[in-house]
Amino acid sequence: MSAPAGATGQGFGRLLVAVYGIFAIASSARALYQIGTKLDEAPVAYLLSGFAALVYVVATVALARGTARWRTVAWWAVGVELIGVLVVGTLSIVDAGDFPEATVWSHFGQGYGYVPVVLPVVGLYWLWRTRTPRSATTHQEA
Repeated sequence: MSAPAGATGQGFGRLLVAVYGIFAIASSARALYQIGTKLDEAPVAYLLSGFAALVYVVATVALARGTARWRTVAWWAVGVELIGVLVVGTLSIVDAGDFPEATVWSHFGQGYGYVPVVLPVVGLYWLWRTRTPRSATTHQEA
């Protein structure tokens, strides 16, 4: 799993971007259908699906671009994704009444083979692994 420093979309990163892309497309299609046809049945769940789709789209683009600015966006997107899947996953188990319909993140991504709970951990690890080393002068005393 090696890649040049800062290269989020190279090596293993290409597979990661592909998986994020698949989730972006799948969750976007699902959310658009749910919001467009039956929002009144489970608005919280369906709007969360839309939010998750947006997060996957942003993470996909940010990881694919990999520039310094996009890496910052990727850190935020993947971090929000991890927090979202942990919070929604927990709430969907503890208070199932609020989630009468599943989202991508319900039950920690059970409907998607738990990939939604593993993916942000892998994404954050990859961002950390491909970080650029700090300049040696940063650590020298003045």
